[in-house]
Amino acid sequence: MHHRPLIVVTNDDGIDSPGLYAAVWAVWGLGDVLVAAPTRQWSGASRCFARETTGVIRPRALQVSGESVPAFAVDGSPAQVVLHALLELAPRPADLLVVGINYGENPGADVTCSGTVGAALQAATCGVPALAVSRQAPKEVHLNLSDDVDFTAAAHFTRFFARRMLGVALPFDVDVLKVDVPDTATPQTPWRLTRQSRRTYFRPVPPRRSDLSQPGRMDYEAAWDVRDLEPDSDIYALVVDRVVAVTPLSLDLTSRADPGEIVRVLKRET
Repeated sequence: MHHRPLIVVTNDDGIDSPGLYAAVWAVWGLGDVLVAAPTRQWSGASRCFARETTGVIRPRALQVSGESVPAFAVDGSPAQVVLHALLELAPRPADLLVVGINYGENPGADVTCSGTVGAALQAATCGVPALAVSRQAPKEVHLNLSDDVDFTAAAHFTRFFARRMLGVALPFDVDVLKVDVPDTATPQTPWRLTRQSRRTYFRPVPPRRSDLSQPGRMDYEAAWDVRDLEPDSDIYALVVDRVVAVTPLSLDLTSRADPGEIVRVLKRET
């Protein structure tokens, strides 16, 4: 029998991300660690199952504290990588999936766009508790990963919450623990339980082009109005109070509106 927990670590920034290595270092010693990450950048991939991926898996050399860590680069989206890890690579059922540490925060209604959160939700559908950790960072490093980003505080909180998730079962309907760490955070920064804001954090920016036949990708920028933010939300905690926002997420996307009211509205004569 295996008594040591198995921790799978993945991300959406790719196998070469310093944030991934920071996450591996953060959970090192809490159990047996298996690393499986996409071969390339997949930010914004949500929980997609891309048809153009091959699923090819190649081992990668990765060491922590002088010891070799089983690591694999997978040609797949973050959600697909999770399935390959859990169903093909893991030697036994995983006890925890850690996703991150992501370059860039993931608060608010944009959370369903996140490849980081998408990977965590995929693990949850397989019955594996998941921790998704993101570190606030300038937009210019979201896709162009920089060694200048300090993951010390984010790694501290990754280990803090991973240890607790391995020690106790989270309440029913908490399938993913989403953690957003401010760029000013230290290991001493307080954390706060929050709810996902209904407001968007990133505003879409249309491409600048004179002809619609020209290539043009949607861009984005961080933009919010403090007056519209819910005080108990992840955005407010992150950008106003500058504390670590810890948001429990559920696979159940059902509206919390009163069912009777919904039925009455749908049956109402127009």
